[in-house]
Amino acid sequence: MVLLVGLPATVHAQKRVALVIGNSAYQHTPALQNPKNDAADVAAVLKDLGFEVHQGIDLPKAAMERMIHGFAEALVGAQLATFFYAGHGLQVSGLNYLVPVDAKLRSAVALDFEMIRLDVIQRAMERGTTTNIVFLDACRDNPLARNLARALGTRSATIRQGLAPVESGEGTLISFSTQPGNVALDGKGRNSPYAAALLKHIASPGQDLPTILINVRNDVMEATGRRQVPWEHSALTARVHFTPPKPTQPTVDQQIELTYRLSVKDSNNPTVLATYLERYPNGEFAPIARALITHYQQQMRAQQARRIEAEKRREEERKAAEVQRLEEERRQRDSVLAAEKKKAQDSKKADEIQRLEAARAADVQARSETLKKARFEAEAAKDAAKKAEEQRQASAKAADDAAKAAEVALASKRDAVRVTEPAKIVALPKIEKTLGATELDGDWRLVWTITTRTPGGKCGQTNTGTQAMSVKGRTFTHPGGSSTMSETGAAQWSFRGRSGETISYSGTFRSDSASGRFSNPIGCSGTFTAQRVK
Repeated sequence: MVLLVGLPATVHAQKRVALVIGNSAYQHTPALQNPKNDAADVAAVLKDLGFEVHQGIDLPKAAMERMIHGFAEALVGAQLATFFYAGHGLQVSGLNYLVPVDAKLRSAVALDFEMIRLDVIQRAMERGTTTNIVFLDACRDNPLARNLARALGTRSATIRQGLAPVESGEGTLISFSTQPGNVALDGKGRNSPYAAALLKHIASPGQDLPTILINVRNDVMEATGRRQVPWEHSALTARVHFTPPKPTQPTVDQQIELTYRLSVKDSNNPTVLATYLERYPNGEFAPIARALITHYQQQMRAQQARRIEAEKRREEERKAAEVQRLEEERRQRDSVLAAEKKKAQDSKKADEIQRLEAARAADVQARSETLKKARFEAEAAKDAAKKAEEQRQASAKAADDAAKAAEVALASKRDAVRVTEPAKIVALPKIEKTLGATELDGDWRLVWTITTRTPGGKCGQTNTGTQAMSVKGRTFTHPGGSSTMSETGAAQWSFRGRSGETISYSGTFRSDSASGRFSNPIGCSGTFTAQRVK
C-alpha cells in the first residue's frame, strides 16, 4: 500500500485529495485475498477524514496509468494528497515496481511495458505538494517475480526479495510495511496486518504521524510474531495530523491580548508594533513582535539607504555634467580669443594683441580654478555615491537577515499553535520583503486552474490553461497590456476574456515563482501559479 500526504499547514483548512488502488484479481498468478478489502476500507476512512477520493480496484496497466495521471492533475491547488496502493510489488536493480492485474512478466521487456514504477509516482507527488507521506504495503510473496527471473536468465540476480529501500525527498516520509528485502504477509482476516494496524490508528484524534507509525509498528510486530517490522525514512518539514487535537480555549486575559494583537498585526510601523510590547512585554507574541520590529526598522533603513544612494548618484551625474559643460565653455572661449588674436595680428595692432593675451591668461586662470573645483566636487560626488552604494548593500543585507529571523520566529510559532490553537494563526502576520528593482526580470509562464464554477456561469470548455508574461523593472506585460507590481512583489491586473467579461488576477511574485487567484463576474474563479522560464 502507498499513501502520500501533502501537509504544509492546518489539515482541515486545505484541499485534500486521495487516490486509492487495490489489486487482488491477478490474471496470471493466484489472486490475493486482501488488497481489495484494504483499498475499500482505507478509501472509506479517508472520505470520513475529508478527502476527495479517487478509487480503483483490480486495475490493468492502462487503467492504472490513467487513474494515476488523473490523480496528478487533481493535485493542482491541493496541499494534502494521499496515494494508497495494495497489491503485488517487486524490486529489480534497486527500483520498486507496482504490478497491475494483467502483468505476465514472461520476458525481459515486460519490466518496462507491464509495470508501474514507484519513483515516478513519488516524483509527481513531490512536484505537486510540499509535504508527502508514503505508506507501502506491496511486499507480498510474488510468483510473477519468478517468471521475470527465468526471462532475465543470468541477470535474475537483480531481482531481490521484498522491496528496495527508498530515500524520501524534502518534505516526504516513506513508510514500508516491513523491513527492506523482507516479505509482508497478506493476512488471514479481512485486512493485511499492516493495513489493519493503519486503519486502527490513522484517525486517532490528536496523534501526529510519528506516533501513529509507532503504534502501527507495535501492532504489526505483535500480530506477526515480530517477523514483520514496519520502518520508515523521513524528511518531513511539518507536523502531520490526520485528525487534529481539539483546539484549546484561551482565558479571558489571553483573549484580550489576542484581540489587541490582531489590531496591530498587519502594521509595518515599528512604533505601532512597539505598543503591543509596551502592554505585553512577556506576552504570547512578544518574540514575534520584537523580530518584526527589527525587520521593519531594518527595512526602513534599507529604503532610506536606497533613497540616499539614488540622490548621490544623481548628484554625481550632475557634477560630471557640470565639468563637461565648463570644459566645453573653455574650448569655445579659447576659440573666440584665438580668432580675435588672429584678427588683431592681421591688422598689426600690437596693443590689441597684448590686451587679448592678458585677457586670455586671466580667463584661463579663472576657468582653470572653476574647472579644478568642479572636478574635485565630481570626484567627491563619485566617492559619496560609492559609499552610499556600500551602505545600501549593507542595509539590504541587514534587512534580509532581519526578515529571515522574523520568518523563523513566525514559522516556529505557527507550527506550535497550528493544531491546538488555530485562532492564533490569524494573529500571525506575513513577512513582506522588498524586492530589488530588477530581481523579477525575465519571461514567466502562468498556469491557471478553475476551482469554482457557478451554475449557469461562463467558464469556457477547459479547467486549466497557460499564459505568457514578462517582467522588467517591476513592470509586467500580460494579455491585457501592462501593469506595475509593488516593491514586495504584490500584483493586480485584469483583461477581457473571449466572452467579453473582465478577468481579474491578484497574487504575489517571489524570486522564480508566483501564486494567486483569479475570478470573473459571470461564474468562474480559481488559482494560478507561475514560474520564471528565463
